Amino acid sequence: MVALTQLTQVIPNPGRLTIETVEIAPQTTAIRCLDWDRERFDIEFGLRNGTTYNSFLIQAEKVALVDTSHRKFEELYLEVVAGLIDPTKIDYLIISHTEPDHSGLVKNILELAPSITVVGAKVAIQFLENMVHQPFKSMQVKSGERLDLGNGHELEFISAPNLHWPDTILTYDHKTCTLYTCDVFGMHYCDDHTYDENITLIEEDFHYYYDCLMGPNARSVLAALKRIEKLDIRTVATGHGPLLQHYISEWLGRYQNWSLEQAKTETLVALFYIEDYGHSEHLVRSIAHGCAKTGVAVELVDLNSAEPQEVRELVAQASGLVIAMPPQSSVMIQAALSTILAAVHKKQAIGLLESGGGDDEPVYPLRNKFQELGLTEAFPPILVKEIPTQATEQLCDEAGTDMGQWLTRDRTIKQIKSINTELEKALGRISTGLYIITAKKGEIQSAMLASWVTQASLEPLGVAIAVSKDRAIESLMHVGDRFVLNVLEEGKYQGLMKHFLKRFAPGADRFAGVKTYPAKNESPVLAEALAYMECEITSRMDCGDHWVIYSTVQTGRVANLHALTAAHHRKIGNHY
Repeated sequence: MVALTQLTQVIPNPGRLTIETVEIAPQTTAIRCLDWDRERFDIEFGLRNGTTYNSFLIQAEKVALVDTSHRKFEELYLEVVAGLIDPTKIDYLIISHTEPDHSGLVKNILELAPSITVVGAKVAIQFLENMVHQPFKSMQVKSGERLDLGNGHELEFISAPNLHWPDTILTYDHKTCTLYTCDVFGMHYCDDHTYDENITLIEEDFHYYYDCLMGPNARSVLAALKRIEKLDIRTVATGHGPLLQHYISEWLGRYQNWSLEQAKTETLVALFYIEDYGHSEHLVRSIAHGCAKTGVAVELVDLNSAEPQEVRELVAQASGLVIAMPPQSSVMIQAALSTILAAVHKKQAIGLLESGGGDDEPVYPLRNKFQELGLTEAFPPILVKEIPTQATEQLCDEAGTDMGQWLTRDRTIKQIKSINTELEKALGRISTGLYIITAKKGEIQSAMLASWVTQASLEPLGVAIAVSKDRAIESLMHVGDRFVLNVLEEGKYQGLMKHFLKRFAPGADRFAGVKTYPAKNESPVLAEALAYMECEITSRMDCGDHWVIYSTVQTGRVANLHALTAAHHRKIGNHY
């Protein structure tokens, strides 16, 4: 047994940030960045025990750094890395996924080691190109591919999309039997123990983390577990919390059981595409994002690598299907289409996308086949002949939302009927104003009628708005985004209200026939509005089926000082 050494470096810091370096296997060092006092992590978590950001250094004949850390550790982390190795000697930087808490210091590493090769999934490399804004050497890897570092350290990559980002990969070192998992199997927990010695101390945080991050992608969890089931795993090197070593089978078993239970109750949309064919993968992911906003599960399947039995089983389980039209010249892909057609049933919804590959299967003959089999078309065929733009992505996102809303309509009606009658009447007595939220980002713009709006602060001047998670405009309402809050006028709001309440087709212009002019932040101001305010979003809070968006108010104007804001009175409080 190789003796392992531990060095903990504690540097006084007002935010109680410390770094622990631990040799966890031969030629393998964990760099654990301990954030003792963090109370909240993004929107999802209220933290009781802080968190950690774990990074790993493998020093064989070739040197690999697995993930970096959060930007708040910039000075401490770079100092520790430089103490372990000359950064210019690092050959590979493996990106498990590009979420900022793990890739926040990628740009710094590239500056210190300009000849380094960044290794990641295709989507991860694309994301990084937009993040660092500088050229770098890269290696795109797929599931099953390997990278030999020498001295027996052969790294195998395992695709784990949607856990919990679309670009996630796991990395397995065949010499040390260490599985590097980033977010998967992690937890937000910070203490002096490197490993999971005390299961009772951390199991509640482990479960909470799963519920918040992994539970919504239960089917993807099961797919990842299947891909690693034959590996001899002796250490799970997580991206957050203690490393798993003492109770690995117990932790993985819990993921399996929780995910099986969750998958039984989920409404599923299966999305089929061909990687590297046309714009298939990119646009399908936009549709998947729109579906996920409505609370349905999504499963993305590359028909090039999917087994016929896997396709058959997935189609049988799915409530909705999306197909990015594959090349008609491929015999294997035609066989996959035949498998899908043989497995569908008339209670399912279907959506088709022509992805711009040049040799696409004709969309309308296939559409007719699905209609003859009794499937409901969730959105009209999307035809993409040119390079996708932001508008194309918005169209696909909205198409996915339409599919998700169609599939969950019965659940929504059931929820409306389930609330206590007296309670819903009481809630309905909370009166509000009437407003139109308008937003523009790049070449895309959107709008929604809102009534859950209130002033939320005096210093700074700020407003809070509740936005349903399945609204099209939600994609334009993130921290840093800007919008206009248009106030409707009592007695003059009916026309605008009727216009913005109607159902728009995916990608449709919300402002057709409505007089507008641009605000300073470029969002549309409605010419008929009583008043408007230009706002910038500073935070979002998860409130179940809605986001509560808090924004500071930059500027505003009233068109008629003597008019009143339109008032909204409901009879019941469990739906709009």
